[in-house]
Amino acid sequence: MKRIGFLSFGHWSNSPGSKTRSASDVLLQSIDLAVAAEEVGADGAYFRVHHYANQLASPFPLLAAAGAKTSRIELGTGVIDMRYENPLYMAEDAAAADLIAGGRLQLGVSRGSPEQVIDGYRYFGYEAPEGSTMADVARNNTGVFLQVIDGARFAEPNPRPMFANPHPGPLGIQPQSPGLRDRIWWGAGSDSTAVWAAEQGMNLMSSTLKEDESGEPFHVQQRKQIEAFRAAWAEAGHEREPRVSVSRSIFAIVNDMDRAYFGGGQRDESDQFGVIDDFRAVFGRSYAAEPDALIEQLREDEAIAAADTLLLTVPNQLGVDYNAHVLESLLTHVAPALGWR
Repeated sequence: MKRIGFLSFGHWSNSPGSKTRSASDVLLQSIDLAVAAEEVGADGAYFRVHHYANQLASPFPLLAAAGAKTSRIELGTGVIDMRYENPLYMAEDAAAADLIAGGRLQLGVSRGSPEQVIDGYRYFGYEAPEGSTMADVARNNTGVFLQVIDGARFAEPNPRPMFANPHPGPLGIQPQSPGLRDRIWWGAGSDSTAVWAAEQGMNLMSSTLKEDESGEPFHVQQRKQIEAFRAAWAEAGHEREPRVSVSRSIFAIVNDMDRAYFGGGQRDESDQFGVIDDFRAVFGRSYAAEPDALIEQLREDEAIAAADTLLLTVPNQLGVDYNAHVLESLLTHVAPALGWR
């Protein structure tokens, strides 16, 4: 069995054919898609977080609303850029949204992806201290976040508070949501950051690209990244089993609309190599084929086989109904043959 969910970038635009013309459209349709995904049997609804763009940005109101409308499906991010976050305020928001959702949040965090602007975090009031980088800031913020959602008490209490304190000694962030600490994921773009995530006791979220570290096919490099993560996890001696997700663009072509969108012309059926954020990266291929062919292609993907969770990147601008169809098609026509259902 494999958990299967969707990952939405949350785009909106006035381009022809877009069913998301505004931020309001994207937010409301994102909630509706989480509901629809739950109804067709998917396991997760995950959302990208991007600043300064016509995309989803502040995740916690969306996660709380989706949590109130659903009952079973996991709700997550992929990923929150920790260069932009006040970890204490984020801890309050995360715990509140998780409580509303009944403990179903799965939060992906990381250093973030390439941005629309130069040093966008500066406008949020954050800069790296002398001698450190913003990657260091992201990791430090993550460390603080992990401590405070795990119940750390650090704030000196007022000897004459407006309301009686619940216990003597330092106070911590409220509310607390039990188990949230075990549901934090690190979006790792390299083998070394995957190892670091394991050492910190975070789950691994691996995307459709990673640093090219060997020249091998993307799915092979990603499988080796997963193996390095699990080895580091075992070495760290954590008591629970970690989770690992990978993201893919996968479309089962089962009707004329699928064929119109994804069945014609030149499709990208091979990995791509390029430079992003000053490092050489490998970008994973997309999959689009009729179910029998798709099943055989996916059997060869070593990273999907190694992961316990698969996130399908969905074209959110095509609307709720079509994306629910994309999920249902894979769950019905592909997943059972691969042993995922």
